[in-house]
Amino acid sequence: MNKVIPITLLTGYLGSGKTTLVNYVLNNQKGYKVAVIVNDIGEVNIDASLIQKGGVVNQTDDSLVPLQNGCICCTLKVDLMKQIVDIAKTGRFDYILIEASGICEPIPIAQTITAISSDAKSYGLPEVCRLDNVVSVVDALRLAKEFGCGSYLEKEVEEEDIENLIIQQIEFCNLIVLNKVDEIKPEELAEVKAVIKKLQPKAEIIETNYGKVDIGKILDTKSFNLEDVASSAGWIQELENDENMEEDHDEDEEEEHEHEHHHDEDDEHHEGHHHHHHHDGGETEEYGIGTFVYYRRAPFNRGKFEDFANRFPNDTVIRTKGILWFSNEPETGYIFEQAGSQIQAYESGQWIASAPRYEREQLLRENPDVAKDWDEKYGDRMIKLVFIGKNMNQKEIIEKLDKCLDK
Repeated sequence: MNKVIPITLLTGYLGSGKTTLVNYVLNNQKGYKVAVIVNDIGEVNIDASLIQKGGVVNQTDDSLVPLQNGCICCTLKVDLMKQIVDIAKTGRFDYILIEASGICEPIPIAQTITAISSDAKSYGLPEVCRLDNVVSVVDALRLAKEFGCGSYLEKEVEEEDIENLIIQQIEFCNLIVLNKVDEIKPEELAEVKAVIKKLQPKAEIIETNYGKVDIGKILDTKSFNLEDVASSAGWIQELENDENMEEDHDEDEEEEHEHEHHHDEDDEHHEGHHHHHHHDGGETEEYGIGTFVYYRRAPFNRGKFEDFANRFPNDTVIRTKGILWFSNEPETGYIFEQAGSQIQAYESGQWIASAPRYEREQLLRENPDVAKDWDEKYGDRMIKLVFIGKNMNQKEIIEKLDKCLDK
């Protein structure tokens, strides 16, 4: 078992065409011996039965490994790891294709697969597998109806938030298979691509129908890097982009800098300067798809901000993410996330400014960028929110947020 087996992870919401793509890959393996791990929540493994009915994998063929009654991004992590190792031990396969459930978040699955390799190395064991490619299958028709026309995604199921899942699947991948492109008009397709590029500017986009994709783009691409993909989402890119900053000129900051002291894997070091720009031009501007970063040092009044969140403009704002703090809890930083109608804020760690003096001084010595941007009044505390949307009323959003501030 010295051969390192590459793995492709397929994600995508229910009905996007993942199973069709799996069938296509299995029918066009080009010399690869591919094992498929299918995960579908529920008593009946619908995806597995579809593959079997297609005649690609029959009931007795153990190249199909169904994982049922759980989600491989949470409850079935151990099962997933065991299945990968078991497949590798057989020596029968040189590739693994994982079809995640439509309601799986991709990041935990990628971390699980990556952990198998890193754990093996740390114990001096042979490397079993490597994550080669994370592919997000996106339904062009669905996005044209729900994103593209300026409306927000419809909520069809109570227990899961579709907007959040689709956005997470787009944000965390290195290849987007935009399926069912023939079912929408060219202008709708251009608009859908503009939205996708705003959410995920770094991934390659392949337009297709019926999951027909060059197999070389799916298998053994050597294109996945966990750190690169984890930092490729549009909201992260916008935090690093000094062209979209919307700053409060009533305050006396000389420069902006978001530093990493929160305990959140998505947070990176982000820099910016005082410059205002509504859109980044090109096709995104043509379709009214824009981005801006709301940046302030003063805190929000919790009650006022909660009132704003309860009336959030999710008819035009597709995605919001960033950091904030509240005047009644000055020691704690929060991550704020919005995707469609789903909104949440959760603790991300303590501000350096709230640490005891000796510890604070040490942390500032260790983090010169933080020290450079230290505010006399607020320390390292700040609000920095990225807004991505279509036909957003930026001025109105900023005014409403400013009314939530406690100065």
